[in-house]
Amino acid sequence: MGEFRPVPDVLAYLAGSWRVERSVRDLAGGGEGRFEGVTAFGAPHRDGPGEDGGPPPDGALLHEESGTFVWLGVARPAVRTLRFLPGPRPGTADVRFADGRPFHDLDLTTGRHVTEHPCSADLYRGEFTVSDADRWRTVWRVAGPAKDLLLITDYARVG
Repeated sequence: MGEFRPVPDVLAYLAGSWRVERSVRDLAGGGEGRFEGVTAFGAPHRDGPGEDGGPPPDGALLHEESGTFVWLGVARPAVRTLRFLPGPRPGTADVRFADGRPFHDLDLTTGRHVTEHPCSADLYRGEFTVSDADRWRTVWRVAGPAKDLLLITDYARVG
């Protein structure tokens, strides 16, 4: 992907449903997997807790991903939930795990963002790129004593 599309407001851009295709490669062991499914970015339930136990902040999105993950030929259902909260600067996001722990920042105002997330002794390095109004990609490189992975995820807007 050579040119990137700037996104002035990442939460407004992500809102809606996206078709997801993810490849996962274990660079140390040689295993390969694939996830296919859907991610919906929608308003969190107003009765659900926010960061401080109160209601979620205005503009927050709940990221709910579901589909099938095939690893070494074995298919399994897979789900994950993340919280995308308004970031410290307008148009940015603070991404959290479902339980509220910090995951990473996200700023697509240039159409590209690089971020990191330490996980025990491993380091997740993510690159987010936007190609147009309906397509974006993440590339996570995970390196450390426990993991040596490359995860590439392509998103295409549904509808």
